[in-house]
Amino acid sequence: MKADVLLGLQWGDEGKGKIVDVIAPKYDIVARFQGGPNAGHTLEFNGMKHVLHLIPSGIFHERIINIIGNGVVIDPMVFKKEILDLEKLNAHPRKNLFISKRAHLILPTHRLLDAASEAAKGKEKIGSTLRGIGPAYMDKTGRNGLRIGDIFSPDFKKKYNFLVEKHKQLLALYDFKYDLKEHESSWFEGIETIKEFQCIETEKYLNDALNENKSVLAEGAQGSLLDIDFGSYPFVTSSNTVCAGACTGLGIAPNRIGKVLGIFKAYCTRVGSGPFPTELNDATGEELRKTGNEFGATTGRPRRCGWLDLPALRYAVSISGVTDLIMMKADVLSGQDTIRVCTHYNYNGQKIDFLPYDLSSYPLTPIYKEFKGWKSDLRNTVSALPQQLEDYISFIQNEIKVPITLISVGPDRKQTLNRSGVLV
Repeated sequence: MKADVLLGLQWGDEGKGKIVDVIAPKYDIVARFQGGPNAGHTLEFNGMKHVLHLIPSGIFHERIINIIGNGVVIDPMVFKKEILDLEKLNAHPRKNLFISKRAHLILPTHRLLDAASEAAKGKEKIGSTLRGIGPAYMDKTGRNGLRIGDIFSPDFKKKYNFLVEKHKQLLALYDFKYDLKEHESSWFEGIETIKEFQCIETEKYLNDALNENKSVLAEGAQGSLLDIDFGSYPFVTSSNTVCAGACTGLGIAPNRIGKVLGIFKAYCTRVGSGPFPTELNDATGEELRKTGNEFGATTGRPRRCGWLDLPALRYAVSISGVTDLIMMKADVLSGQDTIRVCTHYNYNGQKIDFLPYDLSSYPLTPIYKEFKGWKSDLRNTVSALPQQLEDYISFIQNEIKVPITLISVGPDRKQTLNRSGVLV
């Protein structure tokens, strides 16, 4: 058996949580492979809306095993709160959630370092969520980090104090006031909550499961254009959000990857700083933001909105070998007289159809193709889609050379259509 991978193909917020929740019943295991509490995966069903940050999006399906993989960084305070919130909703995370012993911990001082560093950048801020993600990954690659497995060591407090002292020396370099004790008690309470769960060698568990022909879905966070290597650096996250990240973030070999499901919005959004070629700083952008409720699930920040960017989408598809496309928020475009799609860039005087290395230093202007819009409300669609939307879909498929197999026409799990218009 091979593991399927689900990725975001833009700058995050594509709707990964919803789709994982929709397709999870087809799988035995859902495994999150990177990121941390900077993720905000929103699920809606039975009149309920719930946002997940660390917990995989298959958690509401009791039969399915959910795994937090080694590539994730975990804040114990966030973890404890999520568990308590899930239990209030009659989910059963203590039965079907496993945690990798190799996953790294976010310390309170990681959060402080994140805030101090971002404040020091002034106008050059990268738009960090201030959750301590970057500093935690820095300690991981610097071989200083603490891992889930360490919390069971008799020397854990000693290891914790040693790392905190290093962080205090770094914090002294900033003009930044803080109160560490304010956060530490809650953090250690979260550690005790984590100890109540099955913390295991999840890489062995997953490979054994695949050998037993169990089906696995690897769930990504953020988006491909925020990848630490292939995104719009330095305005990126601190982990590999592309398909290769599933291998390193779960311990699955490349030859064990099956389908790669790529999710994209029918338009584009971005939170925080960084280049955004098709951004709309006008009434249309504001209308997309309002209609699509484009505010960050984790931070609450308003998302920047713009038209679909095909050079960027094609790039993300090629980096991860996407086999199936899933279009989100097609319903948000309803009511637009004209819909535009970026097909090329005018980049430093040349017409190109690919995402260049540097989006900021040279003049870049998107070149658009226009499509006629549609007026019908898609949120209750159970039959044929408007012809204008079919034309839009066909154009994207022909340009990207990958089929669009699912379309989301609303936030609820039931508002998901396959290409024949049948509810999933």
